[in-house]
Amino acid sequence: MTEEYGILYGVGVGPGDPDLLTLKAVQTLGRVESIFASSSTKNGFSLAESIVRPHLQPDTAVMRLQFPMTSNAETLELAWTANAETILKHLAAGEDVALVTLGDPLLFSTFGYVLQKVRQLRPEQRVEIIPGITSFQQAAAATGTILAEAGETLHILPGTMPADALRKHLDQADNSVILKAYRNFGTICDTLDALDLKRRSLFVSRLGLEGELICRNLDQAPKNPHYLSLLLVKKNKN
Repeated sequence: MTEEYGILYGVGVGPGDPDLLTLKAVQTLGRVESIFASSSTKNGFSLAESIVRPHLQPDTAVMRLQFPMTSNAETLELAWTANAETILKHLAAGEDVALVTLGDPLLFSTFGYVLQKVRQLRPEQRVEIIPGITSFQQAAAATGTILAEAGETLHILPGTMPADALRKHLDQADNSVILKAYRNFGTICDTLDALDLKRRSLFVSRLGLEGELICRNLDQAPKNPHYLSLLLVKKNKN
């Protein structure tokens, strides 16, 4: 085994459309020795892998790392550590390695968990991040929505946060993005309604993927949305 470790690249692959990968992401994926993609333990499917596949050579191998969809801290800790150790084995062999992830690697991404574990296990490990287009940027582009301008604020919120905290942030912000708008969708809609923001909100789901849905009227959105769903909220809707 060589003593020269390879470079770990965190590559953002965007929200779903393969054409939204950056040129730097495609170039990086074309020269690394190993590519890893996160997948669910339930079905082994990796959306990030399906997005990058059109840009890879037919014989390029993509290894899947399983990330359990659970809130159990011990289970998650074991999975993050195991995945970081797997990547470090390839880096120790001198391979440059890419971990592809939906959206951007540093925003609500599985890459962030792996990065923290890699830094714990090998603090001197060289890491380079290739930013990706986020789902809310694509949602804004697809709907012609200005996210913020001049002195306006923009809050990026997880839809999984408690209702009272969500209400506080929505009340303070000029504009908001609510990501992960699926598990508590009923509560989110009730909170928006209470703040008279429901009519100023826009629902987007599975952008660039089969089943894409855009609703400018929240009453027309599904009651149990897909987990790749978000809301754009503007107090002064343009």
